[in-house]
Amino acid sequence: MGSASLQSGSHIRVVLRDIETEAHVGLHPWERHPERPTRLIVNVEMFAPLVRPLSAESPDSILDYDPIREALKAWPARPHTPLLETLLHELVELCFRDPRVSACRVSIMKPDIFNEAAGAGVEVYQVREPGV
Repeated sequence: MGSASLQSGSHIRVVLRDIETEAHVGLHPWERHPERPTRLIVNVEMFAPLVRPLSAESPDSILDYDPIREALKAWPARPHTPLLETLLHELVELCFRDPRVSACRVSIMKPDIFNEAAGAGVEVYQVREPGV
């Protein structure tokens, strides 16, 4: 792969898929039970321009998904959050803390909310604002 193709829009995508966690989240009265957090399934994808061949990547140049994983591990202990969108926004901000991330896709699903559905939730694909 030559450098010309790396500058033509090639990106690397780092993925955390189907992470199961819990949080006290929701608007319904039955979602506000202090001893019963809501089970959540989270997916995170971070996109960054591919500026060098993959064979030239090193541990100090890769996108690190550990900060997102650590944040998700802390969700069961956080205070009640009424909206999934609040959690979604926090994950997007966490993705963009790495200046190399040019876009991210984040979804949060409640798999146990409706009997007739595999899940209900929110997803966003967000591109970094220019200059940010």
